[in-house]
Amino acid sequence: MIVRLTGLVDDVGLDGVLIDVQGVGYQVMVSTRTRAALPARGETASLLTELQVREDHWSLFGFIDRAERDWFRTLTTVQGVGGKVALAILSVLAPDQLARAILAQDKASLARADGVGPKLAARLATELKDKAAAHGMAPAAPTGTVISVPPAVADLVGPAEDAVSALVNLGYRRPEALGAVATAQRKLGDGAALGELIRAGLKEIAS
Repeated sequence: MIVRLTGLVDDVGLDGVLIDVQGVGYQVMVSTRTRAALPARGETASLLTELQVREDHWSLFGFIDRAERDWFRTLTTVQGVGGKVALAILSVLAPDQLARAILAQDKASLARADGVGPKLAARLATELKDKAAAHGMAPAAPTGTVISVPPAVADLVGPAEDAVSALVNLGYRRPEALGAVATAQRKLGDGAALGELIRAGLKEIAS
């Protein structure tokens, strides 16, 4: 069983990435969230992986963090959800968003993913409600709550602000993204590139 790959990014496509591990190329299917967090071509990437074996095909799926990988495993327990559909769901809903959608029985959000119609969305919401609670998620701030952000964090500019926007677009809350990128910038220094900040920010959130 292949559970992790670490190698050079050889090529990035719409639905996957080619990872060169000591001269052997592995085609790994990924979500848009994971693809956005990948380093540039020729740089080293590390992905958690899940191998699916079918009679006529082997498919390798990759994930930027444990939360996405665990949700992939959970989603594929539902009848009608294969690996590609699970990735499509994780491409439109980050792990926290997915948990909230299921707990809220928000079938419309689930149906935004390619390959998920109303019936499958209803099945997901029904069958995974207990599992969504077990996965755990970052608590949402109560309505009216004011979240204060330290000035040093609020004043992020340049690549750091772009990194915050990228994390927000991936489904993370802005205060969470701000804190993660600010911590990453302190560790990497003011000259850190956008890609480095995004990857380090994701690691800070995952930790």
